[in-house]
Amino acid sequence: MTNHNIKVTSEIGRLRRLLVHSPDAGIGKIVPRIKEQLLYDDIVYLEKMQQEYGEYLKVLLCFLDQDKIKGKANDPAYQEASRNNSFDSDYVLKVEEMLTRILHNEDVKYLLIPSVCAIEKCGLRAQKHLLEMPPAELAKTLITGILMDDDGKEYFIFAPIPNLIFTRDIGITIHDHILLSKPYEDARDREALLFKYIAHFELLKQTTSQQPDELAQQVIELQEPNPFFLSSEEEIQDKAVTIEGGDVMMVSPGHVLVGLSERTSIAAADRLVDEVFRTNLIKKVSVIKIPRRRAYMHIDTVFTQVKKDTWILFSPFSKKEMLAKQSKFDFSGALNGKHSEPVYNVEITQFIRVDEGNDMFSVNINKLNYLDDLMEQISKEDFGAQRCEIIPSAGGEFPYSEREQWTDACNFLAIREGVVIGYDRNVKTEEEFRKRGFLVLRSAEIIEQVENGKDIDEIVTGDTLILLPSAELSRARGGTHCMSMPLLRDDVAITV
Repeated sequence: MTNHNIKVTSEIGRLRRLLVHSPDAGIGKIVPRIKEQLLYDDIVYLEKMQQEYGEYLKVLLCFLDQDKIKGKANDPAYQEASRNNSFDSDYVLKVEEMLTRILHNEDVKYLLIPSVCAIEKCGLRAQKHLLEMPPAELAKTLITGILMDDDGKEYFIFAPIPNLIFTRDIGITIHDHILLSKPYEDARDREALLFKYIAHFELLKQTTSQQPDELAQQVIELQEPNPFFLSSEEEIQDKAVTIEGGDVMMVSPGHVLVGLSERTSIAAADRLVDEVFRTNLIKKVSVIKIPRRRAYMHIDTVFTQVKKDTWILFSPFSKKEMLAKQSKFDFSGALNGKHSEPVYNVEITQFIRVDEGNDMFSVNINKLNYLDDLMEQISKEDFGAQRCEIIPSAGGEFPYSEREQWTDACNFLAIREGVVIGYDRNVKTEEEFRKRGFLVLRSAEIIEQVENGKDIDEIVTGDTLILLPSAELSRARGGTHCMSMPLLRDDVAITV
């Protein structure tokens, strides 16, 4: 059975459906002393963040569900939806709305709430209270952690999950399968659990009956080796399966990229390669090991694809800069046993499935030394492009390349090939796109024209960089690629 609302075979095919989550009230209640515990680098001005995110939602609607916005400039219902960032779209799906839907099913609710209470260490009284709540109110509480007392005063029943705005990390679509994340940090456990239920019972429409459900086979959930609980503390660190969506790219129909980073483990990569090869879902997996640093916690903070033949790359990871660094001897580092500058080394190991017949296969291994080589291979071998152009973040100019990577200059969501959304604060990277012939438009320009009745395909006609306001969104340390979980993309024409 095929679910025609779930299929992704590239990073750049025309986007038709995705999952997002607007900044919620829980984010506005993070205090400075626990921001790092909740994986935030700063506290944010919530109202301003929601305004910026509202422009992101409207741009997505312009491309994915134009009827919700086109010609609606003076429509009171649309203006009210804009104030609440709630447009009830079947194409720009929101986590809270999908969670509300599954909570109308009593069977699902009685499975989910005890699971949430177990990981949050809630008492039975709190669990009973949650089970008695209406679905919409319950969904909001499960996300924000906030309840109301009898006097209408807010209080926390458990911590907020502010990273849920980065829906890329809770799952990834590989063909018509959904890979569930297993977060590295405990702060993200609840959002992973909530998405697991959304994936099974809303996206894939699984029933709660005990009969085997074919759609459930479309969920990939990686497990620790058995018996994991008998391992020592050191062994547990080596065997722990942690994987987040920012480290997985469904880059072409037969090729998946997996990052080994601060958040994704070798054990997870091993399990994923085994799973996609065993089921013959994927022919090649490129595993990319990057340094374990907060500055680039996932591979999508280092590079993303723009077109078949065009990529954006954090310039210190480029072949040119890495070769230049290798040609210089680090005298200070040799004396003190440490590197005097950040290390940008990358290791790329490719696993290629070779069909042996009768459901048997062997695996070939290939090594690459530079991300440039990987990108060129994908552009030319996977898509049949004649060339490969790599745009260096901020033009490779220090210190701007490092500053702009910190504010997600390498993290773009492709709406369709050559049309990407990024942050307006990365002005040097914007200049690089202009030099390469990209039209640069502000999100507000596009929204205003569509609201006044102009068709999006009249406004965006070629290679285009769309810039979002980002003063507050960028404080959360994730860009538009992070803030999206594509569920359905058109296939990209391949000329190989």
